[in-house]
Amino acid sequence: MTNKIIPIIQSSTQVDALVSTAIPSELSNPTGVLIDSRKRALKDLRISVTDRCNFRCSYCMPKEIFGANFSYKKHSELLSFEEIYRVANIFVAHGVEKIRLTGGEPLLRKGIEDLISMLAKLKTPEGKSVDLTLTTNGSLLKRKARALRDAGLNRVTISLDGLDDSIFKKMNDVDFPVKDVLEAISEASTVGFENIKVNMVVKKGFNDQEILPMAKYFKGSGVTPRFIEYMDVGNTNGWQMDEVMPSKSVIALINQNLPLQPLDPKYKGDVSQRWAYEDGSGEVGVISSVTQAFCATCTRARLSMEGKLYLCLFGNAGYDLREHLRNDRSDLEISNVVKSIWTNRSDRYSELRDQVEHLELEKNKVEMSYIGG
Repeated sequence: MTNKIIPIIQSSTQVDALVSTAIPSELSNPTGVLIDSRKRALKDLRISVTDRCNFRCSYCMPKEIFGANFSYKKHSELLSFEEIYRVANIFVAHGVEKIRLTGGEPLLRKGIEDLISMLAKLKTPEGKSVDLTLTTNGSLLKRKARALRDAGLNRVTISLDGLDDSIFKKMNDVDFPVKDVLEAISEASTVGFENIKVNMVVKKGFNDQEILPMAKYFKGSGVTPRFIEYMDVGNTNGWQMDEVMPSKSVIALINQNLPLQPLDPKYKGDVSQRWAYEDGSGEVGVISSVTQAFCATCTRARLSMEGKLYLCLFGNAGYDLREHLRNDRSDLEISNVVKSIWTNRSDRYSELRDQVEHLELEKNKVEMSYIGG
């Protein structure tokens, strides 16, 4: 199998050529697990539903870049719910078992509950329901939690970068209080969400003093805090390696105060390393894409709000699926395109981060706010 790069598909002629060669003619339906050039199966699809967010976190949408005059995508440019469902259905037929809705802030997308209700009906070829999840900053979750749960959302992950109000407000840069996020987490639990996760991006010298308070606060609550290394996603957050606190240091700090023991991954491709409290009162997780690359087991594809397919969080080019959706291509034709893209995938950015010849790729990385984390 070759590792050639397939360009973004722009024209009907290119689609015809790709469809005619991507899959043997004997394939009569768009199904079958996809394996890329590094033997990684396609299992997870992350769908960004909006590029808008009401926070201005410095590591994602810094205010000096995403200010009042920033130009967002027009509504007509976004995939409709029907288009999202159609793409998701094709991916599920190809082995996707988990779909995560992201943004931007996904709860800003009007009618998001309707989309969730549609996606909740998806079934794998084996007849199993898809694991449908959503990541949010929590600002709108308290009032939407019950509707999201009733619509069929399985799980929710909330971003919270500290418990100290002054630090958290400095991180979100819109003066949003910790109290409101904690109330949203409580409401999510009340309406029936289980296995709630809270993600904290750790920026050394900025909010690393919040690690232990976060661990202590959620210990015994049933909520799992996860500590994420500050990543070089996009080109607008001013990322520097010396601002990264390695996950091993995070675990050492927690373990010194609250003894831990390692847990096995929940599934192959799980990006979170899990640790349980020795007293059985819960667990914590760390995500270490900077210091411990997990490219070798990455099973994720990402779909932007305007229908571009990305094969890596640190990607610099997407594949235009919206063009196919809006030009009367059949599900089989689109499925063939997806298969060709994934089976030729060779992305491994985190493994190459320190290589000099790889630096050119860093200049045009897609922003986190565009394809989600």
